[in-house]
Amino acid sequence: MKSNLIASAFAATLFTSTSAYAGADASCHFHGSKPAAEATVVQCATQYKDKLVEGGKLEKSWQAVSKVDKVEQVDGKRSKEWKLSFKNPGAADKTKDTLYLFYTLPGNFIAANHTGQ
Repeated sequence: MKSNLIASAFAATLFTSTSAYAGADASCHFHGSKPAAEATVVQCATQYKDKLVEGGKLEKSWQAVSKVDKVEQVDGKRSKEWKLSFKNPGAADKTKDTLYLFYTLPGNFIAANHTGQ
């Protein structure tokens, strides 16, 4: 239960600090229900990770992580979602060496966390 609260707090912080970015970058804001191409979602996730570093939400070592470790479609709370992960072997906190980003199938950002949930 405590880990869920921590993950929720982390996600809330990310939403608060980055909601302007989602609207400001029209190239990663999609309308309709057509699933985005995997390459498009990877590009958006990479840009988002970089924004988290620039905004101080991720430590600077994440800047060197340029490759998505894994891309998959998973069952989300409401429908299928994209789940992407980045691995950072240089992370100071080893419990946070994997960053997960979630997107709707059309490619809109949902959440980011270190738990994958």
